[in-house]
Amino acid sequence: MEKQKNFYQVVEEICVEDPRYKADAYEFVLQALHFTQGKLKKEGHVTGKELLGGTRDFVIEQYGPMAKTVLNYWGVTKTQDFGNIVFNMIGRQLLSKTESDSLGDFNDVYDFDSVFGNVLRDTVKDIQ
Repeated sequence: MEKQKNFYQVVEEICVEDPRYKADAYEFVLQALHFTQGKLKKEGHVTGKELLGGTRDFVIEQYGPMAKTVLNYWGVTKTQDFGNIVFNMIGRQLLSKTESDSLGDFNDVYDFDSVFGNVLRDTVKDIQ
C-alpha cells in the first residue's frame, strides 16, 4: 500500500518540477489562505483576488518592512507568482478550485513596489 505523501514532500516535488519559487513560498501561501479565510469569516473557497488581498495583509503583518525582500528571495515578485504557486498546488491536489477560478485571476492585481515598497513608512505612527 502506497504511503500518503505529506505537504512538504509534495512541495519538494513541485519545486523540482518548477524551480521558480522556494518551498517556503508554498507554505506561506497556505498560511495566507488560512489567514484570509479567517479575516473574511469563510471556511471554504476564496477567490484569487480575495486571496491576494489577504496575502498582502499577511505578508506585511509577518515581515513588515522586510516583506518585499522576503518575497523576492522566494522568487515572488508579482501577483501572478502567487497564482502560479496556487495553481501548482491545485495541480498536485493540495488545493482545489471552482470552475470559475483561473490563473488570470492573479494577473496584475496590485503592484509590489506600491504595496510593499513603503511598508515601514506607511506603518510608523506619529508619536508627537
